[in-house]
Parts: sequence; C-alpha cells; structure tokens
Amino acid sequence: SAIDIPADLNFAGETVPQNDPEIMERIDREFLVNTYWQSNAVLLIKRANMYFSIIEPILAENGIPDDFKYLAVAESGLQNVVSGAGATGFWQIMKATGQEYGLEVNSNVDERYHLEKSTQVACKYLNKYYKKYGTWTLAAASYNAGTGSIDKYLGIQQVNDYYDLLLGQETGRYVFRIMAIKEILSHPEKYGFDVKDEDLYKAVPTFNVDLDEPVLSFADFAQKYEINYKILKRHNPWLREPHLNNSSKKKYVIEIPKTGYYKATK
Repeated sequence: SAIDIPADLNFAGETVPQNDPEIMERIDREFLVNTYWQSNAVLLIKRANMYFSIIEPILAENGIPDDFKYLAVAESGLQNVVSGAGATGFWQIMKATGQEYGLEVNSNVDERYHLEKSTQVACKYLNKYYKKYGTWTLAAASYNAGTGSIDKYLGIQQVNDYYDLLLGQETGRYVFRIMAIKEILSHPEKYGFDVKDEDLYKAVPTFNVDLDEPVLSFADFAQKYEINYKILKRHNPWLREPHLNNSSKKKYVIEIPKTGYYKATK
C-alpha cells in the first residue's frame, strides 16, 4: 500500500523540493523500503534509544543539526560494522580520515570504534564541508561519496544544489534515505511500529577508570571489576587486542559497568 509522506519534509532545516515528481519518486522509494523492511526498522528504533543520548549532545556542542544522528543510522545501522572499503564504526570512518582528524588507529587501539570520539570526528568533517558547500545536504552527500566526487559532479553538471545533481545510485539515495529514517524513528506509530518502552534497548550505567600503563591481560583486568573480557569489550570496542602495549604511558579512559548489571564468571 502507499505511504503518506509528510508535505513539509526537510533535512537539517533545508526544505526539500517536493513539487518535483522525480524527487518525490525517490523519497517514496526510501519510505517504502525502510517502512516495509520491518525487522530492520524495529531494530533501529530499539538501538536509537540506547545511542542517540550519546550522539545528540556532541552534535549540539559542535553546531551540527540534530538530523545528522540519522546519518549514523544510514551509515551503520548504529553498529560497529566494517565496510568492504574498510570504513569502520558507527560513522564509517576510513583509517586515513580518522588519523587525519586525530584518532588513534593501530592494532591495539582503534578509536573509530569509540562512539564519542568518532562522533567528534564526524562533526569536524561535516562542519568543514558545510563551510565549503554552504548546504547541509551537500555536506551529507560528501560524507557518503567523498568531497572529490562531489566536486567533480558539481563542476561537470554546473549546478550547486544536491537536489539538482545526478549522482551515483548510493549517494543519490542517501539524503532521502536519511529523511525516511528520521521520519520513521521520530513517529514509529504512524508507520505501524508499536515498540513499547520496555522493548527499547537501554544503556547500562557505567563509571570510568583511567588507565596509563600497559595491560598484559584484559581478562585479568576485567576480573578486578567483577566483569569478564566479553563485557569489557562490549563497553570498550575500541580496544582491539586482549592486551595493551602502551609503552608511551598514554592515558586511556575505560568504561566499566556498575556492579550488579552483569554477573562475572570465573
């Protein structure tokens, strides 16, 4: 059946030319695909409850519109996935980009898996390209396709607006997909998703431990806090090995769940 698409769609406060039939066809596709892929939509609604509270204040402090939290959903489904090209984490950051923006990326530590730090990097990138292009839609498109591709398309096609650009399939769908995800996650009942509060994924309360020395065994380290290695990794996915070399005595902050949320086993 058809889906009732709101008449006042916008992305990051920028209006969408909904009087253009070709644009409306592309929007309709994304609403249909994302509404009727029900298992995925329900998972996204549940995960968003857990992670948006971490992402939202970081976007706000960097002056990035709140809508960009849905870009992370479009990129990774709010999971620490790795693409075929090697883009990693919730924000799908390439190794060189991560290092350029100050993330540590090596065999021991990969901060692309660190949600707060990778969100800061995404904000820096988006602010840089918003200043360059002047619209959030083009900043989002460049996040997906790379600024080189967007520059090339803008130059060849002699336009300066995302909605006037002929793009490859993925980037051509990208902003519309983000809009559909935003609408479905903001109004799940309207699109047939009855997800009760008790069904949503909740963050486990944690506290921070400063670490400025090598760790021979994170399994031993975890047991000091009455958890196991698996639980330590769940809360600190940026730790990529069961040990930490840290010969430079750099300070890391490790997140530990408060007692009583998991049972440790010897």
